[in-house]
Amino acid sequence: MLKTIITGVTAYISTSLDYLLILMMIFGSVKPHQRRLVYWGDLLGTGILVATSLFIALVLRLVPAEWVLGLLGLIPVLMGIKLVLAGEHDDDSVVASRFKPANIISSVALITVATCGADNIGVYVPLFASQTIYATGITLVTFFVMLTLVCWLGAQLGRLPFVARILESTGRWLTAAVYVGIGVYILLENGTITHIFGLA
Repeated sequence: MLKTIITGVTAYISTSLDYLLILMMIFGSVKPHQRRLVYWGDLLGTGILVATSLFIALVLRLVPAEWVLGLLGLIPVLMGIKLVLAGEHDDDSVVASRFKPANIISSVALITVATCGADNIGVYVPLFASQTIYATGITLVTFFVMLTLVCWLGAQLGRLPFVARILESTGRWLTAAVYVGIGVYILLENGTITHIFGLA
């Protein structure tokens, strides 16, 4: 159970480091009593991405050989390598400028799906596909707790400009390292590497 929680925390953080910057900008542009609406918007957008990932993972679970599912671990590995080589293409300030205070929940949800969609699905699908139903349940609860924590951090850190600068300069490398780590974990957990290289 502890290993599942740690994996869930790691997966969520890897897909949220860059988005934390966007949340900080959004929280900085709303009134204090509207912050809960930002939270609900993030929850809605993340819920859409998680539900999509679960559906795809459910379909992929029909694949009989477990080691074949492990090949999905190559997706986050490649994402990490691409991030190191090419960097991020989205400018956080530009993304945050799409935020429309008039309809906070839907606006935040759309930004969440648009900016986190590829990353979240790329990491979550391999993770869910390699887990038992029990482990998936634990991971979902972990995601909910982490989402709440990240939103709270976004609201607090939005007041500290130097934190944004630190995340901007190091976030890319941290995210890439975690992507690769999660991918390797999935490959090992499903016995893909041992199967391919005949180490079993």
